[in-house]
Amino acid sequence: MPPTDSDGDDPRVPIVCPECETTSRVPLSDLAESIERHNDQLHDGEDIAEVDPDIADSIADLIATDLGLLEESDRPD
Repeated sequence: MPPTDSDGDDPRVPIVCPECETTSRVPLSDLAESIERHNDQLHDGEDIAEVDPDIADSIADLIATDLGLLEESDRPD
């Protein structure tokens, strides 16, 4: 299905809810709102649904690499 005007070229991020046993993809710009709405409506506001943990870990690694946090320090041999 082609993207709509609301999500255009916005990357889609997977959200998982282990309690509902569901997975969905939402535009990055709607991510926080979508997770909050799901948790409010289905889980009384508890933080159950979340960004797919594998994706979240990959994003964290990319950011750490970009910031130079994963590079080995210059040490004498």
